Amino acid sequence: MNMRQKCIVVFALVCCFGVLVALIFSAVDVLGEDEGGITEENCSKNCRVVLVENIPEDISISPEGTMPLATGLHNLLDLAQKSVEIVSPWWALNATEQESHFPHAKQGQLLLQRLMGLKTENVHLKVASGITPSEELALLSHCGAEVHYLNMTALTRGRLHSSFWVVDRKHMYIGSAGMDWRSLSTLKELGVIIYECSCLVLDLHRIFSLYWQLQYRDFVPSIWSKRLYAIFNKEEPLELLLNGTSAKAYVSTSPDLFCPKDRTRDIEAIFHLIQEARKFIYISMSDYLPLLSNSAHTYWSQIDGMLREALILRQVKVRLLISCWEQMHPLTFNFLWSLKSLCMDMANCSKFFSPRLRDDGSLQGNFDWVGNEFVYNAGAGLVLSQRDAGPTVLERMRGVFDRDWRSPYSKTLQPNMVPMCGANAVFPGPRLKDYPGSIEQEHSPNTSL
Repeated sequence: MNMRQKCIVVFALVCCFGVLVALIFSAVDVLGEDEGGITEENCSKNCRVVLVENIPEDISISPEGTMPLATGLHNLLDLAQKSVEIVSPWWALNATEQESHFPHAKQGQLLLQRLMGLKTENVHLKVASGITPSEELALLSHCGAEVHYLNMTALTRGRLHSSFWVVDRKHMYIGSAGMDWRSLSTLKELGVIIYECSCLVLDLHRIFSLYWQLQYRDFVPSIWSKRLYAIFNKEEPLELLLNGTSAKAYVSTSPDLFCPKDRTRDIEAIFHLIQEARKFIYISMSDYLPLLSNSAHTYWSQIDGMLREALILRQVKVRLLISCWEQMHPLTFNFLWSLKSLCMDMANCSKFFSPRLRDDGSLQGNFDWVGNEFVYNAGAGLVLSQRDAGPTVLERMRGVFDRDWRSPYSKTLQPNMVPMCGANAVFPGPRLKDYPGSIEQEHSPNTSL
């Protein structure tokens, strides 16, 4: 090989190396986003937690120690000094003229006005959202907010369903409510707000940063920044104080493609809660359908099988509380009847009327128990466990579940009888999540196993 050929070979190798480096840098933000000087060593673990809930205007049930959702979100904005980061699948805080007759429809407008005014308070607002067009996001952008859009169809063939806030990397909200006026008035929503808890909030912020970096992408990077790795997980949860009581916590995500190193998947978190349950499993959700429905319907057995194992082999008491509405998938009832037939105590098995609760642990998230939620759609969950006796946040969650279970709005699922569901739902059903402007919400009976 002469000198000229050697030079060509060396030049080709250098070019290949340059292309490889460029590809790596295009796939991942190597430095990641600045985390404001907060580290695992100096973050706060002495935290305060409150349950927040929106009870629909025309439903007469007691709050059971919960704070109104609108009040909780405004409290977070009162505390904001530097930054507010919000993930919501869609934005519809302004009610239409036809919808404005609801007494609390203005709650959405008031929240939007607070968000629009953050720039004047020197608070930086960042929003990650699905690609659904929104006048509200246009207004926020005009008022100085940064908005990033996730094309979930291109990324995973799914949708964005996560809903959470990160405030100053110290405070957080996570729950079922999106940025929709209905979530502050006509829908039943449940979530948690945690204050002064930078260790846990830093980990949730990393999920926000992951979404933030996916704008304009049509693929999910195979290499993630170390700043996106999980800090805590199922194997090594955060040990903290919640309202002065010892607890453990971590955040989980889905789908698998959105789980960098050490991040616990939502399905793993649910498996762990079900496997560890010894006495009871209480589940409240909008929808239960163990199918994958992006193409031909395929049975997705993972959670359904775990519940059956708990019922049959361990004789754990299982209660399902599910929103009942006219457009429910007919196979939902088939799966529920099948589960109900396995219950040892038929009266305490299932009803139609959102937290997943077990003896000493809970999962608060924003996804339904439908196969697509875990395989294609983006969701986030908060797992809490407390073993101390007394008025813990888990006891309050159980109080909310028991209240809904015993309320006149919940109806027992009868064997082989399809319940009469209302045209509308208390909880946001899947179609409302996908098409936020298409359904006007009122109260309807909910069903239980």
